[in-house]
Amino acid sequence: MSADPTKNPEDPARTDEPGEDGGTGGGESTVTVVVAAAANLGIAVAKEVAGLISGSSAMLSEAAHSVADTVTEVMLLTALKRSEKPADEEHPLGYGPERYIWAMLASIATFVGGAVFSVYDGVHTLVRGEELGDPLVSYIVLAVAFLLEGYSLRTGVKQVRREAARLHSPATHYLRHTPDTAVKAVVMEDSAALVGLVLAAGGLLGGQLTGSGVWDGVASVLIGVLLVYVAWVLGRSNAQLLIGRPLPEAMRAGVRAELLTVPNIVEVLELTTLIQGPTELLIAAKIDFRDLASAADVEWACERAERQLRERFPSVKRVYLDPTPGAAQRRERERGASAG
Repeated sequence: MSADPTKNPEDPARTDEPGEDGGTGGGESTVTVVVAAAANLGIAVAKEVAGLISGSSAMLSEAAHSVADTVTEVMLLTALKRSEKPADEEHPLGYGPERYIWAMLASIATFVGGAVFSVYDGVHTLVRGEELGDPLVSYIVLAVAFLLEGYSLRTGVKQVRREAARLHSPATHYLRHTPDTAVKAVVMEDSAALVGLVLAAGGLLGGQLTGSGVWDGVASVLIGVLLVYVAWVLGRSNAQLLIGRPLPEAMRAGVRAELLTVPNIVEVLELTTLIQGPTELLIAAKIDFRDLASAADVEWACERAERQLRERFPSVKRVYLDPTPGAAQRRERERGASAG
């Protein structure tokens, strides 16, 4: 049996069975974000206390990191809830894209709240030095934080793997292309948090062994650089979706093929697709219908085309078809106008 070209692993919004929601479930994403927010809030307080006791700039940077992550997750929760609002007269296409606005603000919060503070604090430590205190509390906090962040990351990774398996796609490929930026943000931020914890522990250990605060300052700067990278990746991903990202090429080919199976449709002259949310796809097309088709034939063809597209791609929420003369009709019309 040949593979269906529309079963494309790059399409994070398609499903293999009709009737499924076609993407990452909103409820599952909400649980992932809530777990991450709860973990980060407790970690932020513990890191702040440990940083004040030990005098470690890396610990204070990690505290800022966790605060930024908590703010990010609050914004992601807002994005999930607001994007679920149904379409109304003022927003006829729904509120799906609003999740990407809030997710963009979340990436900015990561940059400003975490990266800028971390780099500044690290540079300040390198220039002015610091008095190192007892690092024991910091080590304990880092160990507990590692466990909590690891649990939060495990929740996000399980969701990614489950969705990737359902779509027959590698998990890394799914994570890179998914329009569900909430779970993507959680996985990336928790991964960065674990790396940041290792850097902070390295800074503490270096300072303890050498008696120099340089190690701590360097660790703080590296944490800031790490957060800059995470903010940039998430910001770029959300910007692409806000500007308007089409369906993957293989899925667009599948849409064209599906339309051409409908009686009275001769050619798909122009196809426009848009991802409006993890489970919201829009399809608009200029269609050349059979010349002898009646108005009723065209109307029923449009109805059948929409039904078939929804059955094959359950994430399709809106279909707009525009009857348009094909090239042959245009040439004939131009010849008639010239003869007249």
